[in-house]
Amino acid sequence: MEINKEELKAHLMATSEEFRSLASKHAELHRQLEAIEGKEHLTLEDETQEQSLKKQKLRLKDQMNEMLSRYKPQQVA
Repeated sequence: MEINKEELKAHLMATSEEFRSLASKHAELHRQLEAIEGKEHLTLEDETQEQSLKKQKLRLKDQMNEMLSRYKPQQVA
C-alpha cells in the first residue's frame, strides 16, 4: 500500500517536531516574501532580501522533501 505525499506530510506534521518546525519556518518565509512582493516598488534592499528569503525557503523545502523521501521507504517495507 502506497501512501501519497499529502498523507505523508500530514503524518509527519502530526508526529515529527523537526518536520513541523521546518514547515513553520517555510510558511513564515512565504509570508515575508508575499509582503515584499506585494509592494508596488522594490528597493535594492527589498530585492536582496527577496532573493535571500527565496534561497532559505528552498533549502527548507529541500530538507522537508528529504525527510519525506527517507520516511517513505520505511512505510513500504
